Amino acid sequence: MTKSDREIKEILEAYDLTGTVWSAATLAGHGPKTVKRYVEARASGRNPYEREPRPKMIDAFLEKVEEWVEQSKATIRADVVHEKLVKMGYRGSARSTRRAVNAAKTAWKAGKRRTYRPWIPEPGRWLQFDWGEGPRIAGRRTWLFCAWLSWSRFRVVIPVWDCTLGTLVACLDTTLRRIGGAPAYVLTDNAKTVTVEHIAGIPVRHPQMVAAGRHYGCHVVSCVPYDPESKGGAEATVRIAKADLVPTSANLLPAYDTFAELTDACRTWCEQVNSRRHRATGQIPADRLDIERTTLHVLPIEPLALALGEERLVGSDRTISFNSVRYSTPPGYTGVRVWCRVVGEELSITPVPTLVT
Repeated sequence: MTKSDREIKEILEAYDLTGTVWSAATLAGHGPKTVKRYVEARASGRNPYEREPRPKMIDAFLEKVEEWVEQSKATIRADVVHEKLVKMGYRGSARSTRRAVNAAKTAWKAGKRRTYRPWIPEPGRWLQFDWGEGPRIAGRRTWLFCAWLSWSRFRVVIPVWDCTLGTLVACLDTTLRRIGGAPAYVLTDNAKTVTVEHIAGIPVRHPQMVAAGRHYGCHVVSCVPYDPESKGGAEATVRIAKADLVPTSANLLPAYDTFAELTDACRTWCEQVNSRRHRATGQIPADRLDIERTTLHVLPIEPLALALGEERLVGSDRTISFNSVRYSTPPGYTGVRVWCRVVGEELSITPVPTLVT
C-alpha cells in the first residue's frame, strides 16, 4: 500500500533518528519491509515520494507499439494495436493497451512537434487572402473576401455572392487598387480556383491564375496542404471580420436587408481596423501602408479581362443572355462582345472600348 507524503516523511525521520530499520518501524508504526523500501529508495538516489512503476504485461511489447505509432505517424487506433498484440501472444487488457498507445503517441508528437520561428515580413513582399462565409441576405448566401498585407497589417474585406474564378480575380483587382500597388507574392490556400491539382507534391496552378499573376506582376503561391497556419494573417482577418460583420446570437448584430448595407458595413469596418493602432506593431496600418506603397509594383491601367466577368455577345435584338435571363443594352452595341459580372444586386455589363463603333 502506498503511503502518503506525511507518512513517508515520518518513516525517514524515524530512521534518521534511530539509525536502524527495526527501531524506525516501531517508532513510525509501519512494517520493517516498508521502512527498508523507502530508506533504500532514498539511498539509491530515487525519489522516495514517487511510486515505482510496477512491471506490466505490455512492457515486452512496448517497442512494437512504438514502431507502429512511428510508421502510422500517430494515427493508428488503440483497438487495432490490441488486435495485433493478441495475435502476438499478449494476454493483457485492452485498457492497458490503450494507455500504452496514448503514451507512445504523446511521446511521438512531442518529438515531431512543429518548431515556430518568428516571421519578419518585408515591405512589398506578401499579400495573403482567404474566404469566409458571410451573412445571409434574404436567405441568399454571401462570402467575404479577406486580404491582409503582411508588413503594414492593412486589411481589405469585400463581400461577394460567390467564390468563382472571375469573382476572385475581380476581388484581387479591387484589393490591389485599394492598397495602391502589387506585392511580389500573393499567398492563399489550395482552392480549385488557384491550384488545379498536386503532382508529386508540386502544386499545379490554374492557368487563369497564372495569367492573373503575370498581368498584375505578382507570383501566386499557395500554402502547404492541410497547413492553414502558413497564412495565419489571412485566417485571423477572416475570423475577426466574421466576428464583427456576421450577425449571430452572441454579437446581436441586426440582419442586413440589402447587399449594399453589407458592402457599406465592410468598408466601414476596414476603415476602423486600418486606422487604429495594431497590437503587434504598435503602429497604425494605414500609416504603414503609405510606407509600404513605395515598394509595391505599379498596377496596369486596365484590369485583367477575367476580372470583368463572363463574355457575352450582344444579339441583333440588342440583348444578352446571362443566367437564363435576357438583359437589354444601349444602342450601338449590336454584335459587340461584352463582359458580364454580378456586382452587388446588379449586373455589370462592360464592353471593350476598342470594339465599340
